[in-house]
This record gives sequence, C-alpha cells and structure tokens, in this order.
Amino acid sequence: MNTKKTISFIGAGNVATHLATAFYTNGLTISKVYSRNIENAKLLADKVKATATSKITELNNEGCIYIVCVKDDVIDNLLMNFPIKNSLIAHTSGSVSMNVFEQKRFSNYGIFYPLQTFSKNKYVDIKKVPFCIEANTKENEQNLYDLAKVLTDNVNLINSEQRKHLHLAAVFACNFSNYMYTVANELLINNDMDLNLLKPLIVETANKIKDNTPKEMQTGPAKRNDKAVIEKQIQLLANHSDYKDIYQLITDNIIKDN
Repeated sequence: MNTKKTISFIGAGNVATHLATAFYTNGLTISKVYSRNIENAKLLADKVKATATSKITELNNEGCIYIVCVKDDVIDNLLMNFPIKNSLIAHTSGSVSMNVFEQKRFSNYGIFYPLQTFSKNKYVDIKKVPFCIEANTKENEQNLYDLAKVLTDNVNLINSEQRKHLHLAAVFACNFSNYMYTVANELLINNDMDLNLLKPLIVETANKIKDNTPKEMQTGPAKRNDKAVIEKQIQLLANHSDYKDIYQLITDNIIKDN
C-alpha cells in the first residue's frame, strides 16, 4: 500500500482518537474527521491537523481510506447516507458483519478491528494491540493489512464469523471481568476497605496466563471444591441476592469444569 494515502475518520470517539493519533504520529495524513457533534470533530481534527466536519456530504475525497469508528447501532444508517461508494471503507466494530457494506452497494470495503478497550485520555501502546482484518477482495485485504502494519506487527486475518466469536470472548475476558472488579470494589467499600488491596492480586492473575492456560491457573475455593468456605461466602452475600446468584453460578461452573 502507498502509505502516502490519506485517511478520513468517521467518528471522533475513543477508537477514532487513538487510531487517528497513532496514524498521524507514524507520518500518515489525516484528511477529515467527521462527527455529528462538530466540537468533538474539531477536538480530534486539531490533534492530527485535519479538517473537521459535521456534514457527511463533505466526505468527498476519492483518494481517502475511510475508517468508520462509531457505535454499532449507528453504522447501518450512517452508511446509507455515505456519499462515496468506490473508495476503500472499513469499520472497526467487533460484532457488525462486513455484509453491511455490500447491502449499501459499496465497491471496496472491509474490517479494521483493533482488539482493545480504549478511553480517550488513557494511553494504550498501539504496537501491542492485535488488529483483525477482513475485506471483500484480496487487494483491499492487503491494503488494510498494510495499513495496520503501520501501527503494529500483530495483524490477523479474521473473517466475520470468527470475529463474532472473538468479540463474545472479549466480552467475557474484558467487560465481565471489569464488572467483577466493580462488585469486588463495592464489597470492600461496604466494609471500610480499598480496591488497592486487590490490585496486586488482579495483576498477578492476569500475568499468569501469559505463559499458561487460564484453566491451569485456576485457584480458589471452587477449584478446591471447598464446600465449607463456599457456604460461608454465600452467607456473606445474603443481602446481595444478585451477587449471590453470580457467585453460585460461577462456582458451580468451576466445580463442573474440574
């Protein structure tokens, strides 16, 4: 791919901010940043010396690669009104099929999915982020692959069916795990303690699966099938029926998996 090609971003949220900034830092030209909220578009455009717009009709540069970074439930309607059908366009969603482009009669399209959680003001080392690529032709696939290689060596060819399952796995590994931290934090606060007590344990648990499978590293009362401890902990959750149900369900599954 000719890395002198320009990129335009559709969306100015967390994902767009990290990707646009990373491409700009690596010497690529960001042409335009579109957002329905012009102030959001300007904030990102100013960072990458691009033009901000809230008018989708102004996305009219045939030479651009367009990267769509918007919420899943917005993609379909946005593409319906997109003014260019021939330029290469890709979305960054983990769960929306590539067929969404075909249905809107786009000619060149694909997926540019970074498998990471992003927050605007939280640094992420983009070189360590896996990118998942798919496209409707080999040429477009190569273009998106080369584009991702500007940012990271961790580039993977993943089809839409695989990506659906990958995204589901990510929900378990990331979103659900984070909710467990929320539960843990509440239990600690209610008993005059702080989440900082658990942070070394959280980090060590995550580090263990760098070289081992999660199943091999499973510990705790459910792994040992320690019925006395399990019963005591269920009693501690007597006033938290939702948490008790979660505890019981996960405990039962770990015991069954032993």
